[in-house]
Amino acid sequence: MKTAPIFLAAVVLSAFSVAGVALVAVTHQVMDGRIAENERLAMQGKIESIIPSGQFDNDPLEDLIQVSARPLLGAESTRVYRVRKGDEPVAVILDPVVPDGYAGPIKLLVSVLRDGTVGGVRVLLHHETPGLGDKIEERKSDWVLGFDGKSLSDPTIEGWAVKRDGGEFDQFTGATITPRAIVNAVKNTLIYVRQQGDTLFDPVDVTATKGTG
Repeated sequence: MKTAPIFLAAVVLSAFSVAGVALVAVTHQVMDGRIAENERLAMQGKIESIIPSGQFDNDPLEDLIQVSARPLLGAESTRVYRVRKGDEPVAVILDPVVPDGYAGPIKLLVSVLRDGTVGGVRVLLHHETPGLGDKIEERKSDWVLGFDGKSLSDPTIEGWAVKRDGGEFDQFTGATITPRAIVNAVKNTLIYVRQQGDTLFDPVDVTATKGTG
């Protein structure tokens, strides 16, 4: 006589369990979507801060390639976002890694204009000491803005160092390692872009890509 109530309770409990799992799955999916969108908007904002939006009309987040040049770019894989105005290349934006920051690796965003000058540099991720090394963030100081307009000829290669090492870039009081590492990373990014020539700026040949598959 008690079998039916027990069976019914089991069915109800099972239904609640399934509904709970489904709710958690849907919640995760919604949250993951929101996080991805927030990350995209944050990256878009960073890009527009080093390449003003009026200077391009494509979506650099979609027009990208992956390259591998660890000796110069600090990671096994580096993204290269291409910036265009119509069919004309405006800049490339790379996300090199600074492997020798004081408190660990630092991830940068470096834009290099078509003429080889720096469009801007921003810090994406770091673990530097608050009040010292974190002055690499544009919201903490304007130090990172000092790269704007620089190139491998202005200053010369020898000038791509902090002033303590005989270069032209400021260091921070009590924190030389961090700015020294970033100056070197930006210089190496410029060297890499120069070595690659037009290949980084050229659009991907979709037909050729499909043909090799």
